[in-house]
Parts: sequence; structure tokens; C-alpha cells
Amino acid sequence: MNSVPVFVGLDYHQDAVQVCVLNQQGASLCNRSVTNDAETIDRVVTLHGTPRRIAIEACCGAADLAEQLASERHLPMQLAHPGYVNRMKRSPDKTDLGDAQLLADLVRVNYLPRVWLAPKALRELRRLMRHRANLVRQRKDTKLRIRGLLRENRLRCSEAKPWTKAWYGWLQHEAALSESDRWLVDQLLEQLSFLEGQIRVVLERIEQATANDPLVARLKAIFGVGLITATTLRAEVGRFDRFDNGKQLARFCGVTPRNASSGTRQADAGLIKAGNPEVRTVLIELAQRLIRWNHAQWGQLAHGMLARGKPKNVVVAAVANRWVRWLYHELQRNP
Repeated sequence: MNSVPVFVGLDYHQDAVQVCVLNQQGASLCNRSVTNDAETIDRVVTLHGTPRRIAIEACCGAADLAEQLASERHLPMQLAHPGYVNRMKRSPDKTDLGDAQLLADLVRVNYLPRVWLAPKALRELRRLMRHRANLVRQRKDTKLRIRGLLRENRLRCSEAKPWTKAWYGWLQHEAALSESDRWLVDQLLEQLSFLEGQIRVVLERIEQATANDPLVARLKAIFGVGLITATTLRAEVGRFDRFDNGKQLARFCGVTPRNASSGTRQADAGLIKAGNPEVRTVLIELAQRLIRWNHAQWGQLAHGMLARGKPKNVVVAAVANRWVRWLYHELQRNP
């Protein structure tokens, strides 16, 4: 192997990978397409020198290749944030050759916007949690379609709350629907029943997958945290100690306000858009539970802010933000 230090950028595709190799001065030693195979990539990269750092954008399938190159071929892999990398492009044109060279150049000057390469078990748990979230969204859409049909027919059940057994009985047997709309409702109810069954199956699978996970058990022991909140945090955050402080963790979870100041103007622009939106969703729901159940610490914080005239949505977001910061320090104190 050549001992000359080199820096590598990999532009990932399902069938092929564009490999760009740069030396310390930024001169291109190689920029070619090779088959999507760890052994082939290793051979091409090490042919030109000893790789110091290798960058690949986080995308579908890239994490598996990066882990394979790191564990089996012992290459110094770094996973790049595709959104930030895209903003660093110097040209509006997009080519595999240019993308690979940009990654190699960023990793050469050690300015690559990195993301954490989660282990395979966590990536599988992420896919499981996102599958459940997709099923829940489908269930919500189905319910909205049923309510839309009832509004079209100007029908309302005054004797039962929606989605209770009594309400379902009224919908199936008493609602004055036309033959066509009755058929649509029956189809939607059948779809809703199927989705409910699928969600129950996924929940059982999630419980099995996290049964022996000590971090999930520890999160579930915290007041207000249930299975979905704990497993979502476990899947998306993974390791809490990879953050330097609670503020970093809160920003990753998307529960901190985004500053939009310029010159003498000081302003906030809502919550930042970061990470998986499902993390922020479960944290906002957790904050609402803590406020509703009047938790000694978080309920007091919320009621104090409400008394000062803060809007309810701002208060809920603030509780979620403070809770995440508290969680970070709690886990650090008792590892």
C-alpha cells in the first residue's frame, strides 16, 4: 500500500459509487465510477495512498456501505449531512464527478458537516419506528376521510363521542347515508380496522426488539414517558453521550427556537427544523401530558409562563425544550 495520505469522497448510488481521491494539496488522483462493492472501493482507494478520511453522504443504503467499509475494510469513514453539503456547492450543476470531488475536498480540509453513523441494530429500530409512524398517519387520513363524508352529508351523532363504540354503532347502522356513500364508509371502516391491527402488530414487534435494551427501560421509568416516546428517542438519538450538552441535544430534537436576528432586529422564527419530525412530535406530546397532569416541576413551569401571558403553544414547546435538557443531564449524572 502506498503510504501517501489521501482524502476520499464517495458519491453513492445503488449500482455504482463515484470515487474521488485527493492528495493533501487538493490535486485529484482519481475520480471514477466503480461497482457498489466494499472490496472494489477499498482496492481503488488504497491504490493511491493511505486514506486519512473518507466521506459519504447519508442516504438510503449509504450507511450500510459505510459501516461495511469501516468494520470489514478498516477504513476511516465519515457520514456527511446531505443538506449542508448541498449548500456548499460552488455550481448549480449536479454531476457524480463533482459531488464526489466536493466531498473529498471537504473532508480534506476537515470541514465536512458530519452526522452520526448509527449501528445496524439502531438503524433497524429506526425503520421499525418509522413504519409505525407511517401506519399512524394512514389511520389518521382514513379517519379524516370518514369525517369528511359525514360532513358532506351533514350528519352528526349527538348521543356519542366520535370513535367510541356507540359512535361506530351509529355510523354502521343508523347514519342516513346513500347507497354509494354507505359503500365508501364500509370500505374505509374495513381499511381502518386493518390499520389498527397492523399498528398493534408493530407495537408487539417494537416491544420485542427493545425488551433487553437498558436505555429504553430507563427512559420508560421516567414520569410521563411511554413505550413510543422511549423507543423513538432510542432509535433517533441513539447515544445521548455523543452530544456535548443538553442544548445540542434539544437542537437535534427540534425543540429549540430558531433565531432570526439581523442588525438591531431581534426575533424568533418558531422551532428549528432539525432531525426526524417524529422526535419533536413525541416530545411535544410528552410536554402536553406533563402540563395536563400538573407535574410538580414541569407543571409549575408551564403555569408560571401562562400566568405571564405566554401563548399555550410557546409554553408547551418551552417545557419540551427544558425537559430534553434535563434528560441529558439526568442521564449524564447516572450513566
